[in-house]
Amino acid sequence: MKKIIALALFAGLFSTATFAQDCETLVKDCEKILKGKQNNFVSDGQVYTALLDREKAEFKTTFFGGSTYRIACTAGNDDTYVIFTVKDLEGNVLFSNKGYKNSSYWDFKVPKTIPVVIETELDLDKKVTGCAVMMIGFKR
Repeated sequence: MKKIIALALFAGLFSTATFAQDCETLVKDCEKILKGKQNNFVSDGQVYTALLDREKAEFKTTFFGGSTYRIACTAGNDDTYVIFTVKDLEGNVLFSNKGYKNSSYWDFKVPKTIPVVIETELDLDKKVTGCAVMMIGFKR
């Protein structure tokens, strides 16, 4: 019985370490998406991560007027695993990548400063659980 408990504890610790390592790799992948081929976007310094299992994660931020932004996200080898939706504080959808084949990024210019909520979720037809990473950057 003690061996079974010890094995279960070891498996739990190993899976946590694997999750952390997986998220770490995804952060590097997300940075590449954020910067773009011409390296013209700079991170705002935040890395938004969530372990998703058939649910959504919400992140709040403010976009400042006159700036051009990029939202980038990934959850693995296929950059179309993550669906992200940007909403204003009243819940109105401003953008969703779902209508764009779950594109791994979106570039946009903000005419006026606006607080938003960004929801991330996995496309359950492609992946049901795992780490999702999102980054926001602005154009140089």
